[in-house]
Amino acid sequence: MKIVHVVEPFVGGIVTFINSLVKNLNDDTHIIIHGQREELVPLTEVKKQFSCTNVKFLKWKSAQRTLNPQKDITAFLELYTILKRLKENNSIDVVHLHSSKGGFIGRIVCRLLGIQDVVFYTPNGAPFLGKDSFTVNFIYKKLEKIGSGFGGQVVSCSASEQRAYVLAGINSVTINNGILSVKPNFKINRRKKDKTFRIVTSGRIADQKNPELFNKIASYFEEFSQFKFQWIGEGNQRNLLTAKNIQITGWLDKNEVDAIVNDADIYLSTATFEGLPFSVLEALSLKKPVLLSDCVGNKDLVFNGLNGDVFQNENDAIVKILQFYNNSSMLEIMGEHSMAHCKSYFDLSKTSSNYRQLYEKASLNFKEANSY
Repeated sequence: MKIVHVVEPFVGGIVTFINSLVKNLNDDTHIIIHGQREELVPLTEVKKQFSCTNVKFLKWKSAQRTLNPQKDITAFLELYTILKRLKENNSIDVVHLHSSKGGFIGRIVCRLLGIQDVVFYTPNGAPFLGKDSFTVNFIYKKLEKIGSGFGGQVVSCSASEQRAYVLAGINSVTINNGILSVKPNFKINRRKKDKTFRIVTSGRIADQKNPELFNKIASYFEEFSQFKFQWIGEGNQRNLLTAKNIQITGWLDKNEVDAIVNDADIYLSTATFEGLPFSVLEALSLKKPVLLSDCVGNKDLVFNGLNGDVFQNENDAIVKILQFYNNSSMLEIMGEHSMAHCKSYFDLSKTSSNYRQLYEKASLNFKEANSY
């Protein structure tokens, strides 16, 4: 099967998501039409993560994040040219669109090319749930609604993201994001017995991850030397992380990230919205209790309070960190529940199998409908 992926922000969790499909659907050919964010991660570094031979890359040069009518028209024309050529060469069985910009432009292009029935769109974070103004979020919601009118199936990566789309009047199905829930050749540490209480997060230091709130929470603990906060990642809002007890590591390779999370006591997410965050899934697989902002995507990863908790605001997070610290004997038990929850609901083999079934059904139906 020939699977074409269209993605504008070829960084972060979306790279992890696409790479997992490439690796686990390794009998298929994957063509990735991508933008790039050189200011965040060099494209050469992104491509290094794809070690399989069943993947090809095509650059979508004019794609960019911000809404800009003139540049978006150029991006539209470029994508139309690329997909038209692939269609003429019989190089498309299904098209998988990723992120809001790729999803919107991609669905219009595929409609014009008559292949809308083999299109899937995974937002990996509904754009209308951000911290933007009501007006901006309203525009994003309308754009998502308009985009859905051009065809294609919206595939949410968490149950709460699906509910957000349904509430917006957009039909969606759910396939949970998944990871390798058991890490071969990696020894998961028991909690250290020293006095340091380590709190870690991972991801871009950007608005969606709410570094301002992370900093406020850490600031409360500045005078308590036993509390240490770490942010694994980099981003344009690094300047908001000013608390003396926050260490910013910058971008690290996966083994280094795993090692730091492995040594932490709890994983903290202050995100304003998510799809279903891979960084938290990795923390679950490493037996970490999690403390997550009560937002779309995050709330799917806390299981009846057994493996962590959600919080509503800064004060709520501080109180719950103190509760974790004062009941540290419970952290190992919660960590076991984290791993069990990850294995049961977010296993990569299930995710890949579910996507394969969607792809096959759509491709078969399309070929049958066009064989007469």
